[in-house]
Amino acid sequence: MSLEEQIHQIGRQARQAARALAVLSTGKKNAALLGMAGSLVARSAILLEANARDVAGAEEHGLNKAAIDRLRLSEKRIADMADGIRQVAGLEDPVGHIITEWTRPNGIRISKIRTPIGVIGIIYESRPNVTSDAAILCIKTGNAVILRGGSESLHSNIAIAEALQAGGSACGLPENSVQLIPTKDREAVRHMAQMDKFIDLIVPRGGHSLIETVVTHARMPVIKHYHGVCHVYVDREADLDMALRIAVNAKCQRPGVCNAMETLLLHRDIAKNFLKKAAPVFRENKIAIHADETSFSQLSTLNYEPLRAAQEADWSTEYLDLVMSLRVVDSLGDAVEHLEKYGSHHSDAIVTGNATTAEQFLHEVDSATVYWNASTRFTDGGEFGFGAEIGISTDKLHARGPMGLEELTTYKYLLRGDGQIRE
Repeated sequence: MSLEEQIHQIGRQARQAARALAVLSTGKKNAALLGMAGSLVARSAILLEANARDVAGAEEHGLNKAAIDRLRLSEKRIADMADGIRQVAGLEDPVGHIITEWTRPNGIRISKIRTPIGVIGIIYESRPNVTSDAAILCIKTGNAVILRGGSESLHSNIAIAEALQAGGSACGLPENSVQLIPTKDREAVRHMAQMDKFIDLIVPRGGHSLIETVVTHARMPVIKHYHGVCHVYVDREADLDMALRIAVNAKCQRPGVCNAMETLLLHRDIAKNFLKKAAPVFRENKIAIHADETSFSQLSTLNYEPLRAAQEADWSTEYLDLVMSLRVVDSLGDAVEHLEKYGSHHSDAIVTGNATTAEQFLHEVDSATVYWNASTRFTDGGEFGFGAEIGISTDKLHARGPMGLEELTTYKYLLRGDGQIRE
């Protein structure tokens, strides 16, 4: 069987599973999720053995220590995955929720209700726990899922997917509700993206090249974000201590993620005082700064290193590292214009003590998540109270921001009459 035929077979199986999942009660879905959690724990030894093969391969191919740490499973990480499943089981099921309903003058009653999307394809380059996170959110919302993880974690992903399906099946989960593409062949991505007969939606999670490949070939809707060029703007009426805590957290807490700050904007009135306060802290955290002319001059007098003059390309760069761009602006309007020109519409924050200024920023900035006096690092399904997340979207249609259960549903209209005909 060719790779294309194999993937199409997986698609046919997923479509059949999706029909059964769509009518599964909340109680049965929750029972299946709890069975999946138990199966992960029961199969810990199998998961750890598979993961050891992936880690050995990653070390052999020279992956950096941070990447290997993200790849590595442990008893605790497996237990955390299981706990995450149990948390999702405890969340409200959006399927069947009545969004709105009304009665027409002719007596026909119309209801708009949430329903599963059908079959969802998840293509990701990330930690093995994403296999579990993606699968359980799809199952909770009555969707069959086809997973295609990164090549570096193939053995771990296969073991996790098999454990989830086995645990769920023992508790009534339809066969083939959770399937994983068992190959490192990159052509699998193209075949999945072109399989619109069986896949209703694709969510890519990974680097720009992966997302570009999916978007180029996809014949079905794709929910994505290309970049996370996130900003913190420190207003002229900001509490500078608060602003510094927020900026350092947004940049340093996990610099390699999409909701980390990449550019810091400072109002001219407070720039000098802020930088005097911030320079030692930035230096302690080993942040390299690409500064505009004004901030470069001020940091130079403070002997800040490493420091270089910002280039035009820096303003739209997602560093994913302890590097940030720094710019001084004259007004709130200039800050908003900067975000519009260079930002990725992902996560942007203002720090200010002026509520009017804050509300203006919140309403004028066209990003998926907009903050007042808080770090951009909160753009996350768990932090929003969604349980696990399927990803973060900077699209404007269907889903935007962290995608939880509700974003994995669509809706349909139910019309109930008593013999009405259209004249």
